[in-house]
Amino acid sequence: MRMSAVRFGASPGHELAHAVRVLLRPEQHPLQWGWLRAVRERLPRQSFSLLAAVIGDDGYLPDFLTAAPHWDMTPDAELDAMRTADLAPMRVDFGKMVLRSTGSRQQALRDMQAHPARARRMIADAWSEVWDATLAPVWPQLERLLRADIAVRSRTIATSGIASMAAELHPKVSWGAGAVHVAMRRHSEEVDCRGSGLVLVPSVMSSWGCMVLTEPPAQPTLFYPARGVTAGWVRDATELAEALGALLGPARAGILLEAGTARTTSQVARDAGIATSTASHHLTVLREAGLIGSERDGASMLHLRTPLGEAMVGAAL
Repeated sequence: MRMSAVRFGASPGHELAHAVRVLLRPEQHPLQWGWLRAVRERLPRQSFSLLAAVIGDDGYLPDFLTAAPHWDMTPDAELDAMRTADLAPMRVDFGKMVLRSTGSRQQALRDMQAHPARARRMIADAWSEVWDATLAPVWPQLERLLRADIAVRSRTIATSGIASMAAELHPKVSWGAGAVHVAMRRHSEEVDCRGSGLVLVPSVMSSWGCMVLTEPPAQPTLFYPARGVTAGWVRDATELAEALGALLGPARAGILLEAGTARTTSQVARDAGIATSTASHHLTVLREAGLIGSERDGASMLHLRTPLGEAMVGAAL
């Protein structure tokens, strides 16, 4: 498979769907217990109940809950895509879930299938409310882990090739002859990537295993557990800054943490509350260590974390 046919993405919708499943079956997700303790008391019950009926605690996940993942996918973009999702595929998804459910949940899903426009609006509103209560407060930590995983695997592709990267994705994933074979808990899936390529999407909340998206018109997509997810991933920004500060010094740690977005030297100085000359010195040290990359943009120099910098920030979690 050509390197150009493989790309990485992030999926806030996938993370939220699995956050709902963690809340439904917490005993199966010990790596999320720190996060669970923080969010349980602020959970919007009505909105959560609606999402729980749609998502379920295991198995098939409706495609309309996740837009096509890409590198800079934001929660707002995910929500906007859901609000305008095509109703015909949604009816198909609801039908699949009806067949996989019983009792009151099945009846609720039948009602959604019969009135998809109303269901889409209600689900999007519930998505927004549950997101704000559960994942919005930890999205910076979660996103750092996703970016760190992508950075490390992109580096592996550049140095050792796609096959080496794929071999490290997950024990249940194998790669060859233009297809990816994924052995899941209940069945195995062959993802044919010839011609269409493959999107690889790391996940923090679904840290137990892999999922695939194969039905057209979606591009074949493999969701896999992000590396480096431990029970302490939910540490707040202050704790993360202290951990990196012990290694790099507080000023450089702060600059590295904020370098997920490209900034000029003067912006770095202003954000850090230091002189421009001091910021320039710290950026030079971080750049020489391979943690920051700098590129000229007109009269300014823009500074951004490198893959190694992403990996260091992710490892500190």
